[in-house]
Amino acid sequence: MSDTNGPRALLKRIRVWLVVFIVCLVLSGATAFPLVTELRLLDGALDTWAAPLGHAFPGLAEWIARVRGGLEGADAEAPYLLYGTDWLAFAHLVIAVAFHGPYRDPVRNIWVVEFGMIACVGIIPLALICGPVRGIPFWWSVIDMSFGVFGILPLLAVRRLIKRLEALGAAGTGLTETAVRTSPA
Repeated sequence: MSDTNGPRALLKRIRVWLVVFIVCLVLSGATAFPLVTELRLLDGALDTWAAPLGHAFPGLAEWIARVRGGLEGADAEAPYLLYGTDWLAFAHLVIAVAFHGPYRDPVRNIWVVEFGMIACVGIIPLALICGPVRGIPFWWSVIDMSFGVFGILPLLAVRRLIKRLEALGAAGTGLTETAVRTSPA
């Protein structure tokens, strides 16, 4: 019978949560590169197969069309402006790489998880301050803030599990820190 609360089981659960978080960061970053194409597809979808959604939420359809027009204009007249979103994408990818540290050694690298939690909390004031300054509809800022809320949930779980793993190590379980670190996933 396996111990679902033992160090190896905790390490496995930590790693599963971290992989989910890393995949979400990578997907979020990768989708920031082709914004013009994505907005063309999304706007086209709201006029065709997703028209019921566009009719149900006309503000959403209008906003998507406005953003598409703005991005297409920037792409045509000042493509260097979109370089900022390339850096946004790159930042997501770099942050995802940082979570390899807690994957390898969760106890030693818990600070990366805590850094991620701080970043998730920071999304909320950013959206509340910069959204109105940039003319972003409040409902869209709420969507942006949801990334912080949904992002912090797995990190809270990971931090809790890491603290349990750390306590087990301190309690003299017979498993050395190295054995737990190098345990197969």
